[in-house]
Amino acid sequence: MKTLKYGLAVALLGTASHAFAQYQADALRFSQSQPVGTARTLGIGGASAAVGGDYGSVLVNPAGLGMFQRSEFSFSPGFSLLDSDAKAFGNTSTDSRSNLNVASAGVVFARRRPDGDGSAWRSGSFGLGITRTASYNQLFRYGGRPERNQDIFQRLSENQNAALDDLAYNTYLTEEDQQGTYIPEDFYYTGDLNQRETVRTSGSTTQFDLAYGASYLDKLYIGAGLGITSVRYETENTLTADAIAPVDPRSAFQSLTLRDAISTRGAGLNLRLGLIYRPVDAVRIGASVQTPTYLQFNETYNSSLQTQFNRPITVGGQSYQSARSSIDPNLAEYALTTPFKATGGVAVVIGKYGFVSGDVEYLNYSSARLHNYNNNQYDFSADNNDIKDLQQSAVNLRVGGELRADIFRVRLGYAYYGDPNKNSPIDQSRNYLTGGLGMRQNNFFVDVAGVYGKGNSLYTPYRIYAPDGNTPVVKVTDKQFTTTLTAGFLF
Repeated sequence: MKTLKYGLAVALLGTASHAFAQYQADALRFSQSQPVGTARTLGIGGASAAVGGDYGSVLVNPAGLGMFQRSEFSFSPGFSLLDSDAKAFGNTSTDSRSNLNVASAGVVFARRRPDGDGSAWRSGSFGLGITRTASYNQLFRYGGRPERNQDIFQRLSENQNAALDDLAYNTYLTEEDQQGTYIPEDFYYTGDLNQRETVRTSGSTTQFDLAYGASYLDKLYIGAGLGITSVRYETENTLTADAIAPVDPRSAFQSLTLRDAISTRGAGLNLRLGLIYRPVDAVRIGASVQTPTYLQFNETYNSSLQTQFNRPITVGGQSYQSARSSIDPNLAEYALTTPFKATGGVAVVIGKYGFVSGDVEYLNYSSARLHNYNNNQYDFSADNNDIKDLQQSAVNLRVGGELRADIFRVRLGYAYYGDPNKNSPIDQSRNYLTGGLGMRQNNFFVDVAGVYGKGNSLYTPYRIYAPDGNTPVVKVTDKQFTTTLTAGFLF
C-alpha cells in the first residue's frame, strides 16, 4: 500500500523544469539551413553566390540583383517526401510523411540606364519576397526491449527535478524518502519492457527579404539585404512501455504512456552584404556575409503521464486501476543569436552554352548564444557552455552547372553541409544531389528541380546519470526528395 506525500508533489509541480530543456539542441536546429530558393537555384545545388540574375540568389548574395536586365515575378511551390529510419534496441523502423510548401515567391523591380548615357552605374534592382530556409517536418518511431539499466524505470529512479519526475510521483510510479526517489515494492518490476516511442515534428523557418543590388560598369555588382525571419516549430512525442509476460507477481505495473508536446514560435532579423566582380566576361567572383540572426522565441510545453495497473492498488484509502497526471502549459521565452556566415563563390560562363559555379560557406555553430528577454530570469550559462563544448565550425560546399540549348535548360548540382557536432559518434553531415530542367522565353519562364537529401542524426528520449546506467540513443537516418516548380514572367 502506497502513501503519497501530496504536499511535496504539489510543491514540486509548481517549480517543475522543462522536461525537454535541451536549449543547446534548439540553438543548433534554428542555426542550420539547407539548399533553398527557386527551382533554378535548387537545380544547381544552391551554388549561386557568383551567378546572379535569379531571385534565388537573394538569400545568398544580394549583389546578384544587379545583374537583372528586366523586372520579374516568380512563384515556387514544392512537394516533399520524407523517409526516416530509426534504429534502437537492436531494431530498425521506417516511417514516411509528405509535405506541400511554398519554396519561394518574389518580385524584382529592375531599372537599367540606356546604353551610352555616360553613367558608370548601369543598373539597379530592388527585390522583395519570401523563402523557406528550413523545414522541420519529420516522423520516426522506434521500439524494442531496452536493457534494464536504460529503460524508463531506470530513468524514473533518478529524480532529475524535471516535469517527468513530478508526473511519475503523481501517478504512483515513484515515492520519496530521506534517501531520495525510489520505485516502491508494489511497482518493483524485474522483467523486460516493450518500450517504444513515436516522434513527430513539423514547421519551418521562412524569411521575408528586402534587398537591393546595383551594377557598376557591368563589372562590379554590390548589394545589401534585410531578412525578417519567422519560425514555427512543433513536436509531439508519445512514449509507451508495457510489461512483458510473465510479470513478477509483486508488481502491479501493466503499462504507461508519456506524451510531450512543444510549440515554438519565433521571429528575428539579419543583414546581408555582398559583391560580385567580373574581371572578364567569362568569370564571376562573388562574396557575401550575413550577420548573426537575432531571434526571439515563445515556447509552450505540455506533458502528461498515464499509468495502467494489472490489479487495483490502494492509495490513501482509495483503490485505483489507473492514474493520470498532467502539467499546466509551461511558457518559456528566450532569445537566440545564430552564427555569422561568410560565403564565397566562382562562376564560369561558357558563352551561350551555360555555366558552372561553386560556393564555399563558413559558419561556426559554437558561436551561437542563448539570451534572456522580456524579464525572463532563466540562466542560460550552462546551455551556452554546452553549445561551445558540443558544436563546432563547419564548411558547406555547393557546386552546380547549367547547360543551355536554345530556350531549354538542363541543370545538375551537389551540396555538402558539414557536421556541426564536435566528437559525434556518427557523421552528421548532410549531402544533397540536385537536378532540374527549364524553359525560358522572352516574357515567361518555367523551371522544375528535384533535390535528394540524406543525413544522420541522434535522438535521446531521456538521460540516465547512474554510474552503471546506459542512456538510450536512437540513430535516425533521413532521406528526403523535394520537387519544386518555379513559374515566372518578366515585365
